[in-house]
Amino acid sequence: MSGFSPAWLALREPVDLAARNEDVETAFFAALGSQPMRIMDLASGAGSTVSALARHRSTSTEWLLTDYDPALLEVAGQRWQDRVTTRQIDLASDLEELPFAEVDAVTTSAFLDLVAEPFLVRLVDQVVKARKPFLASLTYDGRAVFTPQLPFDAALLAAHNTHQLSDKGFGPALGPAAAMRAIELFRDRGYKVVQGRSDWQADSSSADFLKELLGGWCNVGREVALDETELAQWWSLRQEHITSGQLTLSVGHVDFTALP
Repeated sequence: MSGFSPAWLALREPVDLAARNEDVETAFFAALGSQPMRIMDLASGAGSTVSALARHRSTSTEWLLTDYDPALLEVAGQRWQDRVTTRQIDLASDLEELPFAEVDAVTTSAFLDLVAEPFLVRLVDQVVKARKPFLASLTYDGRAVFTPQLPFDAALLAAHNTHQLSDKGFGPALGPAAAMRAIELFRDRGYKVVQGRSDWQADSSSADFLKELLGGWCNVGREVALDETELAQWWSLRQEHITSGQLTLSVGHVDFTALP
């Protein structure tokens, strides 16, 4: 699986936390009850899911954090020393080795849009087989709205969405279709699903995040051979908009919980 740097994850965590859909998370925890529990988080990165969901729980929660990147797991372990255990694992090949039956629930954040259909089916089947509640947060759905708008926004968004379909270590990714496909799979297996939007909202208070995010989009534009002159002009204007505090950006995401 393609990795993410600790610096980028730290930049996006405040934006992620503000975006998460509280109605979906409330439904997830209502199904779990108030007893102490153990939750397994998939593709945990630096542990942002622990930070996000701690606000819902006054009772004890133990976490099993799983990721391919041992450096990110080390960061997570240092952040949440008394709450978490970590497991380095290649989810693509070894998903079925995880203890789905031994935890009370399964979560993941900003992950499903990176995986391919066969992996998603395997994941849903493991959750359903174990009869566990599942919470998937911050799955990208292909939408983005810039203010102010520029003519080149649409071409760059289309390039980004095409790039989202590339192989991230699980085969050709579902990208923006992932959340709806996962919801369909859970419903087909008899699960109840509660869903809602969890769009990123970034503005002048998130300038470093915007620069990193849109710089990455520019790199994607180069990879797919968008017109270099237009791309350079767009990036120059967007950097001016960020620096002056003019730019706001909404990026579409979906949260859902699937309940047995």
